[in-house]
Amino acid sequence: MRAARYDRYGPPEVLYEGTLPKPVAGPGEVLVRVHAASVNGGELLGRAGKVRLITGRRFPQGTGIDFAGEVAALGSPMPGLMVGDRVWGLLPRASFGSIAEFVAVRPRQLALAPAGLDPAQAVSLLAGGTTSITALRDKARLRAGERLLVRGASGGVGSVAVQLGRAYGAHVTALAGARNLGFVRDLGAHEVFDYATTGPADLGPFDVVLDTAIGTELGAFRRLLAPGGRMVSITFDSRHMLSSLSYILASTVFGTRRVRFFSGNPTHRLLADLTRLAENGALRPVVDTIHPLADIAEAHRALEAGGVRGKHVIRIG
Repeated sequence: MRAARYDRYGPPEVLYEGTLPKPVAGPGEVLVRVHAASVNGGELLGRAGKVRLITGRRFPQGTGIDFAGEVAALGSPMPGLMVGDRVWGLLPRASFGSIAEFVAVRPRQLALAPAGLDPAQAVSLLAGGTTSITALRDKARLRAGERLLVRGASGGVGSVAVQLGRAYGAHVTALAGARNLGFVRDLGAHEVFDYATTGPADLGPFDVVLDTAIGTELGAFRRLLAPGGRMVSITFDSRHMLSSLSYILASTVFGTRRVRFFSGNPTHRLLADLTRLAENGALRPVVDTIHPLADIAEAHRALEAGGVRGKHVIRIG
């Protein structure tokens, strides 16, 4: 089968379309024919060799964490799931390789895909949607009427978080690049600001701050929290990894305005929640560009260049 691969750590150019043996669904597994996957920030770090404690030193390696497609085979009978069903899902934590024609996963890693969305649209919501639900609903416990700030509001996570915050009844303030301010406002943000000209001193206070950007200035944004406020960071400053991670870890324990940090590992229940939100119109997909599998390197380059609106999607089959 065709799959995105790389034989060494490095820039996007190390990526190529290679071949692998088609996986087989073992007992208790589902074989999914993948039609689309997306490119996420964690995959850029993995390919560049910045998280080698996770990715290791064995090559070749694959990339991709999410997928939308259809059930190709069942390793054993499974109630509520049949060959041909449209599904979407994510690989287990710290696993890469969904940008391939087939993946074999446990049923806890997938759910029925939203009706009315094609695979490219569906997969554009997946990683950002599960991350946003976990961050805002489960970690921050965002409530109606609260003030929410979303950093990186036009990206794959931020574009969903803005919509979800609005659906939860929050007053949403968004930081994004100048050319994306109108786009973010159309997603439902009440207030939008250019991150290049608006600093933490120009903002606040907020009940919840969600940092989906590059993990810089965490202390300054943390100080924007009102009493009882919560901050959730889903990223860290990869240029100063040790100090960034140390600050996040310390702030989860000390102080009155603690930072929540998590590594996502979505299960069937969370994916099913996201399916319902997509089907009832609370969330709409945002696809920046659809790339063929052969252009995986270009998709990584485009995401690294910044200014993305939603997701860069890889069409596979």
